[in-house]
Amino acid sequence: MKGIIALAFLILATATFAQDFPKGKLVYSNNMSSAKELKDWILEGKAHVEFKGGWMHMYSPHEENHHVYWCPKDFPKDFIAEFDAQNYAVDGGLCILFFCAKGLHGEDLFDSSMPKRTTGDFEDYIRGAMNCYHVSYYANGRDHPGREIANLRKNAGFHLIESSEPGIPIHFTGVSHLKLIKKDGLIRMYVNDRKIIDWKDDGKKFGPILGEGKIGFRQMEWTHFAYRNFKVWEIATDKK
Repeated sequence: MKGIIALAFLILATATFAQDFPKGKLVYSNNMSSAKELKDWILEGKAHVEFKGGWMHMYSPHEENHHVYWCPKDFPKDFIAEFDAQNYAVDGGLCILFFCAKGLHGEDLFDSSMPKRTTGDFEDYIRGAMNCYHVSYYANGRDHPGREIANLRKNAGFHLIESSEPGIPIHFTGVSHLKLIKKDGLIRMYVNDRKIIDWKDDGKKFGPILGEGKIGFRQMEWTHFAYRNFKVWEIATDKK
């Protein structure tokens, strides 16, 4: 009986969530299946990007460098983003998604006034000249093996905001579907419909709520992941 009640609550919560955050206009769609589709993306750090079977693979040859691959588009302050990811190196790796990324004073990340970021050095992203949120949705770095727990942080400042649920299981090699929702100060992230992040930024404790900005895919040097079907929607507004 308890199991039935718990399932009913889960179904109700899911239905409410769907009603609260319907997808609006599709603002970006990229299959990530060819170099042509990613010709405008910007890579920071040494990494090899290749395409196989409709997927974009990314890794650092000889594990030389952390790296970030930025989508060049500025996304709205409220959005739903989805993509698929698959792990090809279960012995070690760490994946992060940066979002709402802009300069400390609202500059575009690639404005000529911004400091150059060429090596993938983490300090450039967390304590440098930019603001952003980031989620580490796969965590099995060789510096902290087997962590698995997903962290949400707010930058600049590397503020740890939420750290409670595991992200992609560290030995899982199947396809994971990831969904990120940003609505005002609310941030939620799902892996295969399992919620791993659920936090509300009050705009006070760690500074103002971050708004529009860029999204970037970061990997630590030991990582080999593949990605496909990156899509971002506006959140539909109530027209009543």
